[in-house]
Amino acid sequence: MLGMERWEEAALVADIGNQAQVPVLSFAAPALTPPLTSTRWPFLARMVYSNSEQMRCIAELTRVYSWRRVVAVYEDNTHGGDSGGLALLSQALQEVGSKIEHRLVLPPFALISDPKEAVREELIKLQEIKSRVFIVLQTSLPWVTHLFREAKNMGLVGEDTIWILTDTVTSFLDSFNTSVIYSMEGALGIKSDYSDSSNAYKSFHAQFRQIFMSEYPEEDNLEPGFHALKAYDSISAIIKAMERMSRNSSSSPKELLNNILSSNFTGLSGQISFSAGELMHSPKLRVVNVVGKKYKEIDFWFPGSGFLKSTEDENGGGAVKLEGPVNWPGDLKRIPKGWAMPSNAKPMVIGVPGRTSFQKFVRVVNASDDVNGYDGFCIELFQEVLKVLDYYLPYRFVAFNGTYDELVDHVYNKVYNIPSAYYLLFFSSSSSYYYWTIECV
Repeated sequence: MLGMERWEEAALVADIGNQAQVPVLSFAAPALTPPLTSTRWPFLARMVYSNSEQMRCIAELTRVYSWRRVVAVYEDNTHGGDSGGLALLSQALQEVGSKIEHRLVLPPFALISDPKEAVREELIKLQEIKSRVFIVLQTSLPWVTHLFREAKNMGLVGEDTIWILTDTVTSFLDSFNTSVIYSMEGALGIKSDYSDSSNAYKSFHAQFRQIFMSEYPEEDNLEPGFHALKAYDSISAIIKAMERMSRNSSSSPKELLNNILSSNFTGLSGQISFSAGELMHSPKLRVVNVVGKKYKEIDFWFPGSGFLKSTEDENGGGAVKLEGPVNWPGDLKRIPKGWAMPSNAKPMVIGVPGRTSFQKFVRVVNASDDVNGYDGFCIELFQEVLKVLDYYLPYRFVAFNGTYDELVDHVYNKVYNIPSAYYLLFFSSSSSYYYWTIECV
């Protein structure tokens, strides 16, 4: 039995395969392999690679562009989770100093009568969330269509937002129609790399287009897509396993499975060899950008080494620049901020110490004037910084007459109901040194 693009489907079919003692080759696997997988599903072979490199690639993108908070998007499966992808992503993000601020969990599509309204209800909840970096871990194709169309209508695919797609979505980009691609424009996607220059691929590609065109003349997209390559390699692995069985005069289902798992050849989708029931060698990954009627390739991620031009600057920060230019959502000409900008209705609130020993640095002149009633070097420096920002930043000062530690506690506990993710704290000390800082809470 061959196929299954979702893990809950693969697990169900693997149970049937055990009862019938029939080998099962699935195109899906959990991000984190459950304990005793080989014991529970002894006839299962997973034609997929580990997700760990893909999550590291996504985490590195957040580090390169300084996107510190993200929203994880996934469809709830029948087991009440996402098959471990969230845990892998969270771990990868922690390693680069980022974190998941919110989880946007879509219910199983088959259980929803009005998917448009269901996705709108989930997207409305994001109004209280400041992150605008959305990472789509896994979701069915119908949900992808509704998700991006509604997000586009609600202004969540535009300036200062970014969408990153895992290969569970990008593998089907060749299958989406123009309207869906338009709603996804500007998104970054991760795809497993494969060679399209080999003679084997060229031969397959020509035959595929000819047969597909004859059977589906109304379709305008004739590209096979990655899942077609994976299906072809699966059949090749089965044929090679059967040939070895014929030479050895054996015919048991278990022997067939063992021969499949001992495969070692270069297929159209990559190297086909197994370890612990799934493909062994993590492939090079393509980073693509959805633009125009399809998508374009902008860089590669190499397992174990990262982006080709990945270097560290003297401060340990990212000095990576993706190889190709990125068309950002909304045709933005700069890197998206990745967080919701404060508005006049919800300006950034800045707590200012009302009692200071060094008034040349910060001084409350008129607390009733929440913008101009404050003076000192720190205030002037902040206002000069505002002049060089490439975006408008509404703000207001609030005098605070307690201690600095109490001010920090007020910001951390959001006593002022501060809506922004960024808060500016001024500090002056009566000791032999003094300083001011910008802190992110």
